[in-house]
Amino acid sequence: MSPTTPYAYSGEPLNDFLRPFWQRRVGATEQEAPDYKHPPLPLARIKKVMSSDPDVKMIAADTPTLFCKACETFISKITARVFIISDSNKRILSPADIAKSKP
Repeated sequence: MSPTTPYAYSGEPLNDFLRPFWQRRVGATEQEAPDYKHPPLPLARIKKVMSSDPDVKMIAADTPTLFCKACETFISKITARVFIISDSNKRILSPADIAKSKP
């Protein structure tokens, strides 16, 4: 599948979307080399969120990078679900669209 192929199509049934979505995400994760120097989300912010839990004493060096990848996958799944559920003519996704997309 080429990088320009969309994850989802507006109006597509959610069940038809989920299996190919996870196959593409797993395939992309296995093929790409992690960029530790320039992650897509700020690692300092991720560490701050992780440290906000009073039960967390220490954080291993590779944990924020793994958490960053999990957040990236979560964001792409939620965004694709909202796109499928929202109107095809809309250009902006609203918080109400996000609330409607919850499983």
